[in-house]
Amino acid sequence: MSDLITTSDVGTWKERLDHIVETMREMSTHTDPQAMVQSYSSRMRKLVPNNTFIAISRRGLEKPWYRITRASKWNNSINPWKEQSKLPLLQGGILGDLLYAGRAQLIDDLKIDPNDPAHEYLAAGQTLMAIPHFDSGEAINMVIILRPEAGSFDRNEFPEQVWISNLFGRATHNLVLREQVQQAFDAVDRELKAVATIQRSLLPKQLPDVPGLDLAAYYQTSARAGGDYYDIFPLPGNLWGMLIADVSGHGTPAAVLMAVTHSIVHSYPGPASPPAQMLQYVNQRLSAVYTNDVEAFVTAFYAVYDPQTKVMTYANAGHPPPRLKRCSNDTLHTLDGVRALPLGIFPDTEYEDQRVELMQGDQLIFYTDGITEAHNLQGQMFGTERLDGVLSNCGISAQGLLDEVVGKVNEFTSGQHAEDDRTMVVMRVR
Repeated sequence: MSDLITTSDVGTWKERLDHIVETMREMSTHTDPQAMVQSYSSRMRKLVPNNTFIAISRRGLEKPWYRITRASKWNNSINPWKEQSKLPLLQGGILGDLLYAGRAQLIDDLKIDPNDPAHEYLAAGQTLMAIPHFDSGEAINMVIILRPEAGSFDRNEFPEQVWISNLFGRATHNLVLREQVQQAFDAVDRELKAVATIQRSLLPKQLPDVPGLDLAAYYQTSARAGGDYYDIFPLPGNLWGMLIADVSGHGTPAAVLMAVTHSIVHSYPGPASPPAQMLQYVNQRLSAVYTNDVEAFVTAFYAVYDPQTKVMTYANAGHPPPRLKRCSNDTLHTLDGVRALPLGIFPDTEYEDQRVELMQGDQLIFYTDGITEAHNLQGQMFGTERLDGVLSNCGISAQGLLDEVVGKVNEFTSGQHAEDDRTMVVMRVR
């Protein structure tokens, strides 16, 4: 705060009130602390043209050093937050004594030593008002108001002026913090975007052409990066591996563990089948090295599909079982016969295999719980029944079926931002 309004400075109380209201209205529009201080100082100078002001700070300095951060005698203002090296650095003298004393003071008959380091800033004043600005209980900054006439400040109004000046100082400080938080957020957001780009590079860039299958996939994270993972990859013997997984938690930690899981899956040295052995391998590696200390786990459903026989062999590590709609006889099935604990909890967990022979027209939806546990505005979950309701449509493609599910989920949640990652892979037997 550069200048202060007193009852003798301006006209009637109504004029003062109007000016203060307009000043506060303008202050509320500022987001840059430097611009707000300049605007406020300009308004105050119109009201109190005879005041001289100096702002000083000891932030980051040791006694008796201080910086002059603002002065009414300067022709060009310096941004104290971005141009600190341009600020005059002084030590001792009356300003240093006032600042380090940390008290609000009035001096009615100011005498300045010609050798005082701040003499050029103080020579024009005979009355001095020193208002400390506090941060964490310490007087870090101080506003000095000078007038050329001795005894020209009203002591009865001094307490309120200290109060108002400190409130303005806190408002300015809050804008500085807001700017710093925004800068930190932008830096983190750039990093998260990079993490998200790397993570998405681990997913299939396009779905492979699996003989006899129509495929579609959907992937939406609740944050920049997420912990859901799906993959469809060729295996020896003209077989195809199909994996969908969900790392516990959200955001970057989940994305990192998702990348680790991807690496372990693709480094599996064993045979393509049975799936239970591959899950066992991933579980042992996660448990031994990655998840013990972070209390994380991974649910996963892994299947091996043989296009020649249309037989799918699968194993499940705590993942929501896929829904299977047999359009040939209008029956609904859940592939839930072999559920076991998620990966990364106990290294000796055993997994089992199950086989299902698929038929022409069969529709399968592999999904993560972000789909079925999506909530509406009333707190209800989308659930498997609504998912099964979409599966009743047997006359559309895999992409059409996927689009319908996504549309139903978005409609159910009123388009709210996803609370959890949402992933689906739809498979239709041609």
